[in-house]
Amino acid sequence: MVSPEKSAKPVMTGLLAWGLLVSVAGSCQVQYQQTSEPAQAQQGPEQTNDATFAGPDAVQNRLETDRVSSPALFDVDLLDPYYDWKDRLYEDTGFAFGLVHVSAFLQSTDALPGTKGSAAGGVMRQFGSWDLLGRGTETTGSLRYLVEYRHLYTDNDPAALSLDSLGSVGASEIPFTSGGWHLTNLYWDQEWKGGEIGVYAGFLDVTDFVDVFALTSPWTDFFNFAFSIGSATMDVPDDAALGAAGGTYITDGVYVMAGIMDINSDPEDPFQGFESVFEDHEYFTSAEIGWAPDKDQWYLHNYHATLWHADKRDDLGLDDGWGFALSFSEPLDERWLLFARGGYADADGSLLERSVSIGFGYQPGGSGIGVGDQLGVGFNWGKPNSKLFGPGLNDQYAAEAYYRLQVTRGIAITPSVQLLIDPALNSNDEAIGVFGVRARFAF
Repeated sequence: MVSPEKSAKPVMTGLLAWGLLVSVAGSCQVQYQQTSEPAQAQQGPEQTNDATFAGPDAVQNRLETDRVSSPALFDVDLLDPYYDWKDRLYEDTGFAFGLVHVSAFLQSTDALPGTKGSAAGGVMRQFGSWDLLGRGTETTGSLRYLVEYRHLYTDNDPAALSLDSLGSVGASEIPFTSGGWHLTNLYWDQEWKGGEIGVYAGFLDVTDFVDVFALTSPWTDFFNFAFSIGSATMDVPDDAALGAAGGTYITDGVYVMAGIMDINSDPEDPFQGFESVFEDHEYFTSAEIGWAPDKDQWYLHNYHATLWHADKRDDLGLDDGWGFALSFSEPLDERWLLFARGGYADADGSLLERSVSIGFGYQPGGSGIGVGDQLGVGFNWGKPNSKLFGPGLNDQYAAEAYYRLQVTRGIAITPSVQLLIDPALNSNDEAIGVFGVRARFAF
């Protein structure tokens, strides 16, 4: 990862127009069952495609999560006719869509001289899934897409605040950057045996298919990137990476996954990926083996090991590199999820070269991790990448606690508190507090 920011320039007008037109067609969002008996979850149209090998932020899973009628602070049913219309439209067409706007604000207790310790931004996300082949069967083919508009409320990017203003090698709320329209993904999803075998090809978001973890989402879970993909040790491509990924179960509980994607992906100009892939031959590749005994919630009860490799990038002057990640997540019941994750990198482009994160998630309502109110607590140790930031830097430590309050079915407010200890690029502060709040509106 060359920068903690993900770029966000305009996507080609044709793609944007296509995405907006598709959203008007609309459809339903279906229930995302995290537990065998989710509390008060509203049932939508049944789907046989469980999208086994996609993470919680993948289009199909996010549609389902947003459809759950979990306990909320206010029981508002004004949008029930809208959801019912989407249900009926899915039954008729096989198309589901969602519209989300997320805002994030960060404020630190201190900052480097000449910098500001606050940052705020917003992202509008429009996404959809169209089941075109085999709907209602165990062999399905679907088209998925996600388009974003990213904007700032302040001069600072929230994604760059840690590095630029606090001197900490890391990032918080990494998608919140400036730039405008941004293609995140557009790909074909082919599933067999009800999702036990899956192949995905097109413009991919690597975080949907590599080192997947239940609390990895910067839209709904931890703010700090150290608790996300690779524990901040992976040199990953940006969004809209042209390539393919896939996975299959080889026994009842053991699965394997692999992928190859354009390491030079650019969501501002996604179609340049064809030139990069077929002429430059510079790729990000990964392979993963894991144990997930419950296929319906595979990234909750999941132990896995991931190997990855990033090719040399001549234009950026980066040598090739590699690394691995280990992840253990164990649900105790419908309410608790314990996790321990870590990574190692021998690469020029990652933020950290070694990292270990531990923590837990707690869902007080019993609806299951991933829906409704949720508490998350995490602790991280990280060693900054000496190839990128220079040798001799101190190890860093970080702690975060957040609480996601489900105000209504579609509105969630998430305050967060972080403590960054011994920021490696800041000799003035031994510890910095970062207070954040995120507001998510889903329709």
